Amino acid sequence: MRTPEDSVPALQAPADPPRRFVLLRTPIGVAGLGVLLTMVLACLLSLPWTLGRVTDITGGSGVPRYNLGETNQNRLPPFWISPRPADVPKLHAAVPVERVETIAKDLSLTRDQVLASREGPAFQRMRAHWPRSLLGTDALGRSVLVRVLAGGGASLLIGIAAAALSVGIGTLYGALAGYVGGRTDAVMMRIVDVLYGLPYVLLVVLLAIASDAMVGEYLSRQKERTSWVREQTIQLVRIDQSIMQRPDAPTSTAELRDRAREYLVARPEQRERLEREALANFQPRAVSQTTRTLLDMGTLLIAIGGVSWLTMARVIRGQVLSLKQQPFIEAARAMGLSTPRIFFRHLLPNLIGPIIVYATLTVPQAILQESFLSFLGIGVKPPLPSWGNLAADGLVELNPYQSNWWLLLFPCLLLAITLLSLNFLGEGLRDALDPKRSRGK
Repeated sequence: MRTPEDSVPALQAPADPPRRFVLLRTPIGVAGLGVLLTMVLACLLSLPWTLGRVTDITGGSGVPRYNLGETNQNRLPPFWISPRPADVPKLHAAVPVERVETIAKDLSLTRDQVLASREGPAFQRMRAHWPRSLLGTDALGRSVLVRVLAGGGASLLIGIAAAALSVGIGTLYGALAGYVGGRTDAVMMRIVDVLYGLPYVLLVVLLAIASDAMVGEYLSRQKERTSWVREQTIQLVRIDQSIMQRPDAPTSTAELRDRAREYLVARPEQRERLEREALANFQPRAVSQTTRTLLDMGTLLIAIGGVSWLTMARVIRGQVLSLKQQPFIEAARAMGLSTPRIFFRHLLPNLIGPIIVYATLTVPQAILQESFLSFLGIGVKPPLPSWGNLAADGLVELNPYQSNWWLLLFPCLLLAITLLSLNFLGEGLRDALDPKRSRGK
């Protein structure tokens, strides 16, 4: 028999709305991601081309493309800007000889008249064959476009690597402090507080200088040679004292070293002989330019990443302190799971959101620090370009007489665009991954 309840249609739960990619909720994040992808693809994918060595006749054998240029084509403005009168002879000189001779023959002029033309048909035809540099050339005639692309690749690689190192250190340090707790947590976080109290930029500069000095000493082996010369001199002093049987023989190590310095000063020929032998026994370590560049970049990213993890450590510690009080962590402990298993299987997946957000905000900070150090001359070393040392080179080109503004504008512009897009992406991720922010919208 049919009951009244049978005539009531069954209620169906509303279908869940289709889930969209989290960044689509925030237009600012989408814009930052699009600009950032464009910049990264342009700089990183072009590295094989910009770092490639030119082996043709015009470029010379083994010259990197970012370092290729002709000095007689220096400081030329971008082609879309009207050239200054002083630049016209340089542009005329860049026209192939056969083109110049053809123009001279067609117009019944001499070659010198064509090269000296500043108006008229000869000038217009010569202008059609001028080199078209998109962003101009620098003081050595090198393409600014090639150099800003190569410099962007170097800055992005160092910034991303330093940020990854910073995130790794901060995550492990903060997770350990928060999970262990107690006195260990107190001691570890007081260390972070002390480091926070120190001048941040000064720490990065000092670490960069110290790392560079260590690499330089490892390659030059100067301390080994100096130590060997000192030991050999001390032996000579002891022999001299025993032969002469002098009553004032030194008794302490300090006195013996002072006597060794006096011995070398009094005998310059002995000093030269010992220095030659030391150089023969401890020759500088031979490394290629590529290896030295990689060592410099490695020390730079270690210096930046070694002091950029403090904020990440605090954030992760706070998240771990909150998560370890949750029931699923208590259940994992009750089941007897090991600490590494609890961390990697239960804590770390819940930390992915904060790690991604703060990693995105750490990358622009690392890129800016690398550019700042390179601007000061203690970061990426020339001739390898970086946005920082390109800006430093362009700064000296600004003067009230003849300002080559494009040498400063384009590196700074690309750096600013990259930093803004990274910050927009970080804000978009924060809005998308933070439930409180998403619920409030």
